[in-house]
Amino acid sequence: MRVSIAELGGVTGNERSCSSSNSGNCDLVWICSITMMSCLFLLLLSLGASAVEVQRPRGVPLSKRQFYEDGKPFTCLDGSRTIPFDRVNDDYCDCQDGSDEPGTAACPNGSFHCTNAGFRPAFIPSSRINDGICDCCDTTDEYNSGAACQNTCREMGRKERESLQKMAETAKEGFLLKQQLIQEAKRGLEDKKAKLAEVQTGKKGLEEKVEALRTVKETAEQPEKEAKERHLKAWEDQKAVIRMEKDKARMAEVFLELDNDADGFVSVADLLSHSELDPDSDGSLTETEAEGLLGGLDKVDTVAFEAVWDNIKGKYMSEPKADTTAPVETTQEDVKEPISENDSEQYPEDDIPDEEEEEEEEDEDDEVDEEDDKSPPTMQTKEKKDDDDEGTMPPYDQETQNLIDAAQKARDEFDEAERALREVEDQIKNLEKEISFDFGPSAEFAYFYNQCYELTTSEYIYRLCPFNRVSQKPKYGGSETNLGTWGKWAGPEDNIYSIMKYEHGTGCWQGPNRSTAVKLTCGTETVVTATSEPSRCEYLMEFTTPAVCQEPPDANSIFHEHEEL
Repeated sequence: MRVSIAELGGVTGNERSCSSSNSGNCDLVWICSITMMSCLFLLLLSLGASAVEVQRPRGVPLSKRQFYEDGKPFTCLDGSRTIPFDRVNDDYCDCQDGSDEPGTAACPNGSFHCTNAGFRPAFIPSSRINDGICDCCDTTDEYNSGAACQNTCREMGRKERESLQKMAETAKEGFLLKQQLIQEAKRGLEDKKAKLAEVQTGKKGLEEKVEALRTVKETAEQPEKEAKERHLKAWEDQKAVIRMEKDKARMAEVFLELDNDADGFVSVADLLSHSELDPDSDGSLTETEAEGLLGGLDKVDTVAFEAVWDNIKGKYMSEPKADTTAPVETTQEDVKEPISENDSEQYPEDDIPDEEEEEEEEDEDDEVDEEDDKSPPTMQTKEKKDDDDEGTMPPYDQETQNLIDAAQKARDEFDEAERALREVEDQIKNLEKEISFDFGPSAEFAYFYNQCYELTTSEYIYRLCPFNRVSQKPKYGGSETNLGTWGKWAGPEDNIYSIMKYEHGTGCWQGPNRSTAVKLTCGTETVVTATSEPSRCEYLMEFTTPAVCQEPPDANSIFHEHEEL
């Protein structure tokens, strides 16, 4: 069945289709295809239609005209009853569904159809009929209220058509940009695949180089290790000789200290005065124990003392030498007489030491105590001192140094090659990730990768890095808050690439982790346009991009597709 313009909104006119000479209407056709029949009406009006009223009861839409035939009984649209036609719009509600009063306010559940010629048809609740407020732009709802209404449908239609025209132009331009993005993405993908093949080939060469340099390094390190070990052994031998000489000197010194009568022998009697030599540490050194220290002999000379030196040197302590410092004479002024408890003149009231002086004295006492608490040097300290006395290890000889330099050069070359291999492996990993990543059906979103976009508000700076993260930072200083990291495409099933979901951001105080939904809309520029927080810790970001602009369908096919119903 053919549908005339009058059937779409109560008007008639000539039908037209899009042509190359009517490109503005073609753009409007595309936008109208989005909103289907409601926009098609505006399209036909923009083609120069003239309005003619189709006779039907007031408030009845054209789609239900066949149910309201003048002179025939009317059956309620819910089928509940049939009434004479003269009871339609008689201001009394006969049908339960209110269908008998489409043009009056008699039925509380009724609805009134605004024809709105020149704009969009609309339905309003029947309770708004003749209520003194103009709801229909064509003023048909206030036919008996006396309200001073003006028909604004054509002006509203004109403004909406202009808006739709701009949307059409934006969408058309955005789609052309999208095609460029797709072509760039294809070239980029081909370049990345070629780069990946090149890097993978280079990786094989680097792996071979690393293994070759590893062999060179290990070959150079073996003689280096042996030369260092020889040098260290020579140094240890040298230190052993030094220690032996020191031990002999110490043994001779102790022999002379123990030889109390200087008869050239150390006897049991000489040892008895050195209780620190007590083998069982019971506090006393007996003659039998002293004889045991001397190897079972009563006395030993310097030669025999060398054989028993190990029994003595670990415990022997030299007697402190007498202090030859001259005694300090004490003058009479330094001697203080005892102070009588009743002699208050010794300390006049003004001269009594205050708390600060007492604290200073306590601090001095503490310093003295700290010095007293210092323990004597331990054996480890003594050994360290001995090592210092032995000096530092001499530098390597030239032959050893040459081996060390050669090994170090081999290590540096190996480390550099291994570092280059790791960088290549990281590059391969990143390339494989980009190649396999879901950048949309035609990779139109690939240009987002490694890009960031900002929006500054009165309080915050929002930063969107697609496929990475979303963040928020106070405008006037402060730490950045993570609003989520890339999760997935989260649009509806028929348009999954319309929303990006970022999850697992910084946790809210006693709440969930922050997350952000990024809604993508068609635009000629790639820009963040708005942010909001619809729910606590759940953010919404508006993001325009040409990548979501859809291909405009053929204008002629759209016109003819909706011409037949």
